[in-house]
Amino acid sequence: MTETITVNARQYTLPHAPLVVVCVDGCEPDYLDAAMASGRMPWLAEQLAQGCTRLTANCVVPSFTNPNNLSIVTGAPPAVHGISGNFFLEPDSGEAVMMNEVRFLTAPTLFQAFAKAGAHIAIITAKDKLRGLLGHGLDFDGTGHLCFSAEKADQATLAGNGIDNLLEIVGRPLPDVYSAALSEFVFAAGVVLMEQQRPDVMYLSTTDYIQHKHAPGTPVADDFYQMMDGHLAKLHAAGATIAMTADHGMNAKHDSNGAPNVLYLQDLLDDWLGKDTAQVILPITDPYVVHHGALGSYATVYLKEGIDIASVSERLAERAEVEYVGNKAKAASDFELPPERLGDLVVVSTRNITLGSAEADHDLSGLDAPLRSHGGISEQRVPLIFNRKLERLVPGHTYRNFDAFDLAINHVTEETA
Repeated sequence: MTETITVNARQYTLPHAPLVVVCVDGCEPDYLDAAMASGRMPWLAEQLAQGCTRLTANCVVPSFTNPNNLSIVTGAPPAVHGISGNFFLEPDSGEAVMMNEVRFLTAPTLFQAFAKAGAHIAIITAKDKLRGLLGHGLDFDGTGHLCFSAEKADQATLAGNGIDNLLEIVGRPLPDVYSAALSEFVFAAGVVLMEQQRPDVMYLSTTDYIQHKHAPGTPVADDFYQMMDGHLAKLHAAGATIAMTADHGMNAKHDSNGAPNVLYLQDLLDDWLGKDTAQVILPITDPYVVHHGALGSYATVYLKEGIDIASVSERLAERAEVEYVGNKAKAASDFELPPERLGDLVVVSTRNITLGSAEADHDLSGLDAPLRSHGGISEQRVPLIFNRKLERLVPGHTYRNFDAFDLAINHVTEETA
């Protein structure tokens, strides 16, 4: 294999041991602390006690799944790779669309470069919405590369995913998309494939179904992290270098009675400006909104031509529920986002508030627990943990979740490599 590659202006030395990068969806660092304190993550606690590296990093804002997973696997912010949300208003068509098609991706992934250099790649996601983006540019039939989702594990084929008979190989039934079992399938499949095929680079991406419903330290959350810890221990025992991070954190977004805290931006702007003057887009929107009702802490606003953007911005900034409001240019600069995929304004709510469009447009009937969600600046803190000791770290530097590959490959000390 080629020893060194350059991807999106960053240089990587190909790993000499299997590398597993794990994105734990919605993993606020408190989940790990609580689970370790109760003895539910013995493997991780042991690694940290032995001096392996634990950092607290920042994720990309908006703190949503797609922008952050693509940042992790490109080693770059959305301004480089182009994926700035799960959902946006496409300029050419004027339609609100999912941003999960490869035509929206504007940079190569690390997987493409590693594969070209001769590495064997395995990508396992919980939900299918990420599979196409993460696996873009890879050939699967007969190449040894794998890319599949737990959600559609029963539909995996050699030609399309690099593997068939997946349920039989993993030894588990097809999991429900709204369950902890979806993430458990990801880990179990990773362990089986590491034992059977030993890929050079593996990426595991879970779902935040549990984190949306259960706070750190609760029994269900601790059960989830105990499950994860057991599978990570098996990957460690197989000799893999493990880097674990998250796409975003998670916070409670409800009042003392358990009702969602929501600022309905579309209703507010309609009241201020009149109907059909503003259009609110919620980039958290995707096909899986049952557990959060499409309520997150980040929104973009498109204003009709002639509306004074600065005036609207000033009025929004006066709201107690709003932490940040900026025009397209400012938000693109502040958050390293592609300006052509933003509205006229970007709005971010405070820690315990979510942003909605029009109240009548949100179906909250699926919220069977007090709302927990993400998307804002307050959900930026994520873990960045390795089962190795790292060297040449910059004191006081704020690392990002998309530094995971670089740190795991280029900063491992010789005695722990």
